[in-house]
Amino acid sequence: MSNVNNQGQDLVIALAGNPNCGKTSLFNALTGSKQHVGNWPGVTVEKKEGRFKFEGRNIIVVDLPGTYSLGAYSEDEIVARDFILKSKPDVVINVIDSSNIERNLYLTMQILETGAKMVLAFNMMDEARNKNIEINIDKISKSLNVPVVATTATKNEGIKELIKQAIKIGDSKQHNIFKINYGKDIENEIRILTETFDQSSVTKEYPTQWASLKLLEGDEYIKKYVNENKNHENINNTLTKSIENLIVKIGYEPDAFIIDKRYELITKIASDSVKKEQSNLESTSDKIDKWTTHKYLGIPIFAVVMFLMYQIAMIFGNGFLGGLVDTGFSAFGDFIGVILASMGAPVLLQSFITDGIVGGLGSVFVFTPMIFTMYFLIAILEDSGYMARAAYIMDKFMNSIGLHGKTAVSLIISSGCNVAGIMSTRTLDSRKDRMIAILINPFVSCSARLPVYALFAGAFFTGRKIWLFDAGGVIVFGLYVLGIAVAILMGKFLSAKVFKGEESYFVMELPPYRIPTAKSVFIHMWEKSSHFLKKMSTIILGLVIIVWILSNLPMGVTPGTKDSLIGSLGSIIAPIFNLAGFGTWQAGVSLITGLAAKEAVVSTLGTVYAASNDASLTAAIQQAFTPLTSLAFMVMTLLYCPCAATIGAIRRETNSRKWAVIAVIYTCVIGWVGGVLVYQIGKLLGYN
Repeated sequence: MSNVNNQGQDLVIALAGNPNCGKTSLFNALTGSKQHVGNWPGVTVEKKEGRFKFEGRNIIVVDLPGTYSLGAYSEDEIVARDFILKSKPDVVINVIDSSNIERNLYLTMQILETGAKMVLAFNMMDEARNKNIEINIDKISKSLNVPVVATTATKNEGIKELIKQAIKIGDSKQHNIFKINYGKDIENEIRILTETFDQSSVTKEYPTQWASLKLLEGDEYIKKYVNENKNHENINNTLTKSIENLIVKIGYEPDAFIIDKRYELITKIASDSVKKEQSNLESTSDKIDKWTTHKYLGIPIFAVVMFLMYQIAMIFGNGFLGGLVDTGFSAFGDFIGVILASMGAPVLLQSFITDGIVGGLGSVFVFTPMIFTMYFLIAILEDSGYMARAAYIMDKFMNSIGLHGKTAVSLIISSGCNVAGIMSTRTLDSRKDRMIAILINPFVSCSARLPVYALFAGAFFTGRKIWLFDAGGVIVFGLYVLGIAVAILMGKFLSAKVFKGEESYFVMELPPYRIPTAKSVFIHMWEKSSHFLKKMSTIILGLVIIVWILSNLPMGVTPGTKDSLIGSLGSIIAPIFNLAGFGTWQAGVSLITGLAAKEAVVSTLGTVYAASNDASLTAAIQQAFTPLTSLAFMVMTLLYCPCAATIGAIRRETNSRKWAVIAVIYTCVIGWVGGVLVYQIGKLLGYN
């Protein structure tokens, strides 16, 4: 993206702001994009780009990760900072949460210090009004010497005016003239450092005055950048002298002094421009939080919420809606078979289409309603603001076992997709915390595993009761809890034995509770579920075809038997799983294809069993497994090697093939051990 603003008349706008300030809502309002809008921090884990036209002008909008500052404490901060400084967008729209102005303005100060052209969008003005907060937009604009526009992105208020101001500032040749006066002592040392920079020709990517200020703040990223240049000694010597001089003159480290000066100015601007009516009334959010963030009740309430979600997903999504889809798909397969037979199609072609394509894809497609139901419920929890509370209440527990509180955020995100959970670890500050979070994320039960659970839980447990609850839902919830438990135990082990590092602190804003909008909920549901459908039409379809071909080769062999190529391959791996109770070649093959995508476990079973008999997949599973072996198989599917996309994410985020290989090996071992333990303990208890 380094040359994005050299594309003719295209105007490049960067959206920057604190987490949960409404940046993604504004992005959607500007571009019409369907990016999910979440009511909790951490939704945007990397920069996203969208395009739109306004009055004939082509505009590119880049939504940067939410960040509280432009420091170098996390990957998200570096991504946002480098895009502003290196890619040089035509204008930065700094999005402000109008109900939390003082906190948001700290990032504003840092962006202004980069020299970037900027427009302030005071977003969520409706919430500010509801809290009786009066904001003098004109005064703030004059104080900061930048245009300020009041917006409510979710209602499209102020959007046109914001675009007009962004175009005006972006096309202007003048940059914002704004400078914080840090006092003569700091300013003198900044001047000396800047001159040293210019003489040494060290930094060309960053403004020298800005880099000098960052060095005085102790910015490790800029220090590292300077030290990679051959003329770094002059700058380091000058920096050492400057810090020594400032400690003598101001009495303490300059980084703290610089931060204090920024907040002094922010406090002055806020006191002059913002009026808040004090209210003794307790807000609705505070009343609800007395229960949801309670010291003792918070975690049990979260467990109950998740338990009910899985109950609804299994009973309504998988049982009722899934049953309708299953019936429809079976009728469709029979219809296709009749059509092909009436056309005189070769038996092999009939088998390929009905058993391979329809049978393989259909065995996975029937679980689509459950996945849609799950994401619908998750969207409501996220957009209401509850998921932020879930991460908050997990903080103390995480810290008690040596893990960072934000690890809970990545684990919750992983329940949708492990790749997204791994990418969200960029918000963690230390390498130790990031590495641990990345390596334990694959144990969290993602949506790709749900079809496997739904198949086996539906075949053996749904319809039975555990107390008043559906046994299938209880089993699926138990697998979710098991994945979290294994992730936490492995995190504790990695923290104590493998990674050493300084402990960091957990800071998370709790947004107010909001009533989710139908648009946002359905966008989220479709966005996540459509990934499942896309995977079915690409990866799963490809695997179904490969499995069917292998199950019909060599020519003349009875399709889908042990003598086929797929049977021979499965037979090689099957003995490994004898101790877990499912040492059949069909189970072995399905676990192999599951390395590409976990949904492929079901499609593979659907293909190999359809090729060998006319029974439904559920009936075939009931003949080949028992309740105990099915439970062991589900545990194996939960814990063993993550899918190819997750392995790739581990490789990218750790920047190491070694850790990706280690993740594959140790998850496979833990998965196998988990399956064996479930089966062997179950046998000892008499459940065979």
